[in-house]
Amino acid sequence: MIVNRPSIFVYTNDPDPDFLRQVCAGIEEEGVFWEIFPRQDSDLNTLAYDAARDSMLGSGIGISGVDVALQMQGVIKGRNVEQYHMPTYAQCRKIGANSARAIKKMAFK
Repeated sequence: MIVNRPSIFVYTNDPDPDFLRQVCAGIEEEGVFWEIFPRQDSDLNTLAYDAARDSMLGSGIGISGVDVALQMQGVIKGRNVEQYHMPTYAQCRKIGANSARAIKKMAFK
């Protein structure tokens, strides 16, 4: 039997490996599961929107190259909750943590 656990989805297209690692570390710090899915689409807004839509938790992150965005289910495509171009490692961790905090109904960092 295959059981899908509730996870934050991270959709990527040629992501910077250090940014991806820091985003996942931020999610992990909050005690939430995540799953990484490589995608062909390189549009950051589409990656983030689809990740949030597909995740049963309603929170998703898109990473395209050096761009990172956090999106929540029900928010209009292109209106990302947070978005960075060339983020610092601290910003990457923060976007991961905020993704988890949103589903836990906690204040953002």
